[in-house]
This record gives sequence, structure tokens and C-alpha cells, in this order.
Amino acid sequence: MFKPLKFIHKTDKDFPPLLREINDPPDKLFALGNLEPLLDSNTENGITILCVVGARKYSNYGKEVTEKLIAGLKGYNVCIVSGLALGIDSIAHRAALAADIYTVAFPGSGLDDSVMYPRSHLDLSREIVERGGALLSEFEPLQKSDIWTFPSRNRLMAGISHATLVVEAELKSGSLITSRYSTDYNRDVGTIPGHIFSPLSAGPHMLIRNGATPVTCTDDLLELLGFARREGQSSLPFSNDKIAMLGINEKKIINMLQRGPCGKDSLIRQLGIDTREANTIISVMELDGYIKEGGGVVRVV
Repeated sequence: MFKPLKFIHKTDKDFPPLLREINDPPDKLFALGNLEPLLDSNTENGITILCVVGARKYSNYGKEVTEKLIAGLKGYNVCIVSGLALGIDSIAHRAALAADIYTVAFPGSGLDDSVMYPRSHLDLSREIVERGGALLSEFEPLQKSDIWTFPSRNRLMAGISHATLVVEAELKSGSLITSRYSTDYNRDVGTIPGHIFSPLSAGPHMLIRNGATPVTCTDDLLELLGFARREGQSSLPFSNDKIAMLGINEKKIINMLQRGPCGKDSLIRQLGIDTREANTIISVMELDGYIKEGGGVVRVV
């Protein structure tokens, strides 16, 4: 059972402290669920809050990266904030729940069940609250989602977080609005490098050119959040000894993919060997768990 909707004025002690620091804080918030972890977010040993945003029409790569990186935060005192939206947002919430990580959602609507957006994530919103997380909104409880509600909630997602991670985004994307707010609020921005031919990589690569931190492994994300890097938290789960057992062409493939996912055709051209032989090598490496192919793109597991 849900507890009653809570009203919080910006002068109340339950108002998230990081939101007080931005130049355009909301006068009020409506909340469902557990807000306690948010209240020590500006203390030395308090929770570290990461906003995760990305494309609604995501790729398999974006989904896998989101799930793997958030799973890597299990056991840390962190919170995952996102917007409950279709795509990467909901993947981030579900990955946090799977890893027993506290998660907070900002829907693009009021918090009443009758207007919750998107309707398909009503059950997810309830699970977040039931599992100890929270829903927050500055909108009146019966406010329906509208074109103006999403940029407004994006500023709160950025404002309540120490850092924002953009997973996939086209150049005209609401995720980039969130990252821009993060920069305006002097918060850190990280992003995931992607395939150079994918429009979903255009936003992240633009952010990297503008100074965002490229996140390619759990270590990178930990460092973005102010934690120490951990030995072995790279994007490659296998040891150097296992790599040493590979043949020359297999090692070439690993070295190329360490720089990021690559289209299969491009990978074969760079190998410079017979196409049939290259396809066989790629298939065997996938069966052995070194790499994975999806949608014509090859990446390390």
C-alpha cells in the first residue's frame, strides 16, 4: 500500500538539499515513497546521486551498457535518478531495482495514478515505491504530461544529482537538455561512446567534444561519482592470460573493440583477411564469450 502523497515546501527539512543549490529550485514538491536517503546527499558520507538518461528508442548496446554499469554500482551508497520514460530511463530504474540500489523517478506528469506518464510504467512506478524508492514531481497531482512538463522535470533530475550519465541520444534529444542543466548547475556529465555511424551516438560524441567524461567501464563511472577505481573493473571481464591464448587475428579484434563497438563489415575490412575466415573467427569468439554481435555491430562482452 502506498503512503499518502506528501507535500514538501522548499523551506521544509524534507526538501532535497541539492535542489536548494540550483538557481531555479521548485517552490514545492509532491512525493511518494522513501525520501530519507536524499536528505544527506550533501554530506561527506551521504548518498551519491547519479541521473541516468538516454534514448527512448534505444539500441541493444545502450540497454546492455546501462544494465552492466548500474549493476557495477551494487554495494555502493548511490541513488539512480531517471524520468520513468520509455527506453533508457526505465531500463535504468529496473537495473537499479535488480541491484538493490535506491532509485528515484521524476515522471513527466503529476503523481496521481490517473495521469501517471507513461501509462505502461504505472506498475514500475508502484514497484519503485514498494521497493523503498521514491517518486517526485513539482506538478500538481492531477497534472497531465505536456510538451512543457518534460524540460521542467529534466532540470529537477539534473539538479538533484551529483552527476548525469547520458547513454544514447540523437542531437535533438531531451537527454541533452538534462545534460545542459547539469552543466549549468556545475555538476559532472558523463556519456557512453558509441558506433560512429549510429545517430544515437551523435549526442554522446558531441558531449565528449564539449568536455563530458567518456564512460567505457565501471571504473570510469566510479571515478565520475568520486569513488576510487577498482582493479579489474574494465569492459573486458576476461584476464590477460586468457587473451594471451588467442591467435593473432583474435587479438587484433579484441584490440580494435577495446576502442569501442564496431560494425561487423568495418571490423572485417580492418582485419584484412578473407571474409569467410573473418566471419568464422568472429562466430567462434562469440561462442567462446569474448565478443557479442547484434544489429551488425560487434562489441566486447
